Amino acid sequence: MTNNTAVDIDSLLTIMAQLRDPQQGCPWDLKQNFDSIVPYTIEEAYEVADAIEQKNWVDVKEELGDLLFQVVFYSQLAQEQGLFDFNDVVAGISDKLTRRHPHVFGAAEFADEAAVKQNWEAEKAKERAEKAQDDSLLANIPLALPALTRANKIQQRCASQGFDWDTLGPVVEKVKEELDEVMDEVIQTPQQQHKIAEEMGDLLFSVVNLSRHLDVKPEHALQQANKKFERRFRQVEKNVLEQDKSLGQCSLTELDLEWNRVKQHECKK
Repeated sequence: MTNNTAVDIDSLLTIMAQLRDPQQGCPWDLKQNFDSIVPYTIEEAYEVADAIEQKNWVDVKEELGDLLFQVVFYSQLAQEQGLFDFNDVVAGISDKLTRRHPHVFGAAEFADEAAVKQNWEAEKAKERAEKAQDDSLLANIPLALPALTRANKIQQRCASQGFDWDTLGPVVEKVKEELDEVMDEVIQTPQQQHKIAEEMGDLLFSVVNLSRHLDVKPEHALQQANKKFERRFRQVEKNVLEQDKSLGQCSLTELDLEWNRVKQHECKK
């Protein structure tokens, strides 16, 4: 906890307004609009996630501040255009959380976590219907989500209405089927790259479905696989350099041998 003079959200809102002041504001901030700061918002969200993954709580605090600033920035832009302001944002999320948790803020009772989740999804569906823009079950799943995460959300929505296998066997068979279809395209139409890409997409979608049935978050699983590969490859690089060689001077057989040594060493720990 900070011992400095108390700083509240109004101070941050004032700073934001000064940055956007037409006469004395920051030229960079004045140039920005809703579209231009979206990439920064996505980047800041990932930096929060990375700091949490690293268990670096000093960085988590700092990155959360950066992410909060993004919310304040959007709110300032909206206020300038007469759309809404920061207080409207706070009121909106407060109302939504209260409405979606009737067992906490009301008299409703649910038997277990599954019932709570079912009510949550029902409330979300009701909200989508009230917006009267798109009443599809798949409405409002952001296109900008990472593809694995979005596939998982699409499948979760469909599963909530019974469009899902209830055993693991058909899920596994679907993955095998999609893999076969990829290889069929590779063999039969190797020049038709768009067809191969389409079948690869189907394969990845089916793998996400398998992850969901195994209660594994696909985005997280792939991130962990990336980290594992990077860690092992860096060790291979180090081992090769200690032999006064470069990667380019090694054959694939030699590199595979080093990779297996690194892997075996990790497994012994």
